Amino acid sequence: MKKWLTKWRLLSLFALMTLVLAGCGEPFLSALQPAGEVAQMQYDLMMLSIIVMLVVIAVVAVIFIYVVIKFRRRKGEEDKIPEQVEGNHKLEIIWTVIPILLLLVLAVPLVSATFKLGNVNVMDKENRKPEDALIINVRAHLYWWEFEYPDYGVITSQDLYVPTKEKVYFNLLGADVKHAFWIPAVGGKLDTNTDNTNRFWLKFDQEKPSDGSEYFYGKCAELCGPSHALMDFKVKALPRTEFDQWIDKMKNTQAVAATDKAKQGEQLFQEKSCIGCHAVNPVDERPEAARTAPNLATFGERTKVASILDNDEENIRKWLKDPESVKPGNKMTNTYPKLNDEELDALTEYLQGLKVGK
Repeated sequence: MKKWLTKWRLLSLFALMTLVLAGCGEPFLSALQPAGEVAQMQYDLMMLSIIVMLVVIAVVAVIFIYVVIKFRRRKGEEDKIPEQVEGNHKLEIIWTVIPILLLLVLAVPLVSATFKLGNVNVMDKENRKPEDALIINVRAHLYWWEFEYPDYGVITSQDLYVPTKEKVYFNLLGADVKHAFWIPAVGGKLDTNTDNTNRFWLKFDQEKPSDGSEYFYGKCAELCGPSHALMDFKVKALPRTEFDQWIDKMKNTQAVAATDKAKQGEQLFQEKSCIGCHAVNPVDERPEAARTAPNLATFGERTKVASILDNDEENIRKWLKDPESVKPGNKMTNTYPKLNDEELDALTEYLQGLKVGK
């Protein structure tokens, strides 16, 4: 008996912990504050499902309580056999039709939404204009993101820029293993596979999330390796005019070292063969297979280093000195000689100066 009580207490404790931990998380990674047409549609479907389930639970609970009370065994009636209802056609029809109706209530809006969200025919139009349907190629790597704007010939990494109030179409591809592209506040996740391209669209109805965060946050939602949980990216939603201005700056930006120390860092960047993997200009005409590391053209403007550390001098030095301590399993570790303090200072100043339209 004592052993049984111990197991019951442990089970209750684990159940309580599960309930409490289910509520943990960051508000900027919540799908319950929709900020776009897709997210709102998916949120409405979730709420509809919850309402249907709650109604079913409530009805079943009421019937269960009623039956337990009304047909309980009473004193003096131990040998009485209740009236049998086998073959009651009315009851059989009721408990067959009601589930079918509930399934229809869920299926009709779900199927409708599936076809609407899957409609990417505009991406195949011959005379499509970029301003009518913006297409972004997303390539997921271990453990970073590349965003290519094929209509404009520019590439950025880690920070995704999109216009507001219009549909943005995505081609999703995994460069090494399966990942999943997910911006919780704007829409559900979709896998980035290595053997086929998935396509879908999102719409950003506002420039910032409802919780007051500065940017929308995206994550990899498919377990891909030891640093899966650190594979984040930021989304900057801009009005169309500002987005067009950003594109113009990206197309006309060239990396230039402004100070003597930055020039020293630029030289080190070349000597250490960093340029063999990283591009420093947004216009990168190399084939996909040659783009094996993030484009650093906007590095000085990013809010994060390695997508998780605040972008400041200390963290840049930390990343350059030992990438493995920040992101285990990353592909940058052991690809260059150990850097001394002077080299770290020079490279840090050079990287901080990589900005668009400076």
